[in-house]
Amino acid sequence: MNTTSLIDGGMLGGSVGELLNRMGCTSSTVSDCMPSSSALVVAGGVLALGYTLWEQAKFRWYRTSKKGELLPGPSSVTPIVGGIVEMVKDPYGFWERQRLYSFPGMSWNSICGIFTVFITDAALSRYVFSHNSEDSLLMCLHPNAEWILGKTNIAFMSGPAHKALRKSFLALFTRKALGLYVLKQDAIIRQHFDEWISMPGPLEVRPLIRDLNALTSQMVFVGPYLDDAQEREQFSAAYRAMTDGFLTFPLLLPGTGVWKGRQGRKFVVKVLTRAAARSKVRMANGQDPECLLDFWTKQILSDMKDAADAGSEPPFYHEDRKIAETVMDFLFASQDASTASLVWTITLMAEHPDILARVREEQARLRPDLEAPITGDVLNEMTFTRQVVKEILRYRPAAPMVPQRAQAPFKLTETYTAPKGTLIIPSLVSACMQGYANPEKFDPDRFGPERQEDVKYAPNFLVFGHGPHYCVGKEYAINHLTVFLALLSTSLDFNRVRSAISDEIKYLPTLYPGDSVFNMRWRAKK
Repeated sequence: MNTTSLIDGGMLGGSVGELLNRMGCTSSTVSDCMPSSSALVVAGGVLALGYTLWEQAKFRWYRTSKKGELLPGPSSVTPIVGGIVEMVKDPYGFWERQRLYSFPGMSWNSICGIFTVFITDAALSRYVFSHNSEDSLLMCLHPNAEWILGKTNIAFMSGPAHKALRKSFLALFTRKALGLYVLKQDAIIRQHFDEWISMPGPLEVRPLIRDLNALTSQMVFVGPYLDDAQEREQFSAAYRAMTDGFLTFPLLLPGTGVWKGRQGRKFVVKVLTRAAARSKVRMANGQDPECLLDFWTKQILSDMKDAADAGSEPPFYHEDRKIAETVMDFLFASQDASTASLVWTITLMAEHPDILARVREEQARLRPDLEAPITGDVLNEMTFTRQVVKEILRYRPAAPMVPQRAQAPFKLTETYTAPKGTLIIPSLVSACMQGYANPEKFDPDRFGPERQEDVKYAPNFLVFGHGPHYCVGKEYAINHLTVFLALLSTSLDFNRVRSAISDEIKYLPTLYPGDSVFNMRWRAKK
């Protein structure tokens, strides 16, 4: 039977009856012309087999270099789904096995049918991070990210607009600004220690630290403008819905975690839009900045004046809603990674009492009055404490990887080019394990003046990324961890309650210890 004549004369130009007649079917024998269930099963099997063979051939072609060499990785993958089932069941184990295919180097896999290249070489990871454009690589976050964070999130930006926006952030992390933030961090950490001690133990500290970190971010970034107690409570709930939405199945329907996270974002942005307007009024009246938002709106007002003097349009980020969306991005970026690092801080100190003792010794020397707030000047003198923080970040990078999506064929080496659409994933964990002496050992002395591994292997310390999306809040994050460790060491005695899963690592998707259960008491009577 001629397919063309069937389409033209039957399906498009004639009736169903005419079509059946052409096929040799009458109304009484239509059922005889329908394929049997067994035929459908066979046809389905043939199609599935054909797709499987085509997909395996495609992946083999994709992973082949110009020299005919194959990227390391699985010899074959499950059709369509790839390694997603294994990744969901044991995410840390899946990515650790992927790392071991080639370390340092590159390996391949399939994630839901998407060809994926995993980068474990530090230099190659920096090279990947240095590209960010519509014709090279764009950051590819969690499947729920665009729904919850919105398409205008700074993580999705590239080009001149992204560069201009980041330049305006310089005013947010000056010495003066960081000094103000430290005082707020100090007060909130002490407040939460009081609350922890009042609770019956032992305590799983991960949710407690999450709440501590969330309040710190809110007070540091927009504190003066969350002055309505009821609204602040709603704001915190909406903020938590956003973070929880990332841990749910990617389905946007009313009542789902993603939907709740998206609704939470709308409320957060609404509150922050009003805050931006209020901050502009205060800064225009010459008042001193009291939070990150104030420092930024002060800079924005200056940028607007420069634009007006030059007869040009104001910067695109001057509108209240855009300010709100960007501050929301800061809030979100400061949540999961910092929470994970704070959990690792107390966990690793419990596991290394000798290191904790040295931190306490430094704190006693620098802070004779332990009740006095930590200032930015004192914080900068905490040489060993900061070494410990840097080693915590190197030893257990909170964000283990930062996926990128190839917008065009992307040359990774002289002999290998990743096809368009490839998911390219640089591993921060792998980078932080390269070069350093005995990298599997927790050893803060590697960053001391004698060994200076922080200088020798600085290119491998990719905890905060590299390139156009390098974390602008690096110093803020390090200060937050340092203040926490300083106060933890001098305020509390704590011991870890270990279990069968204590030595495991959870992927949520930031890295956490298997559990973090502690007994705590005041170190000295207050």
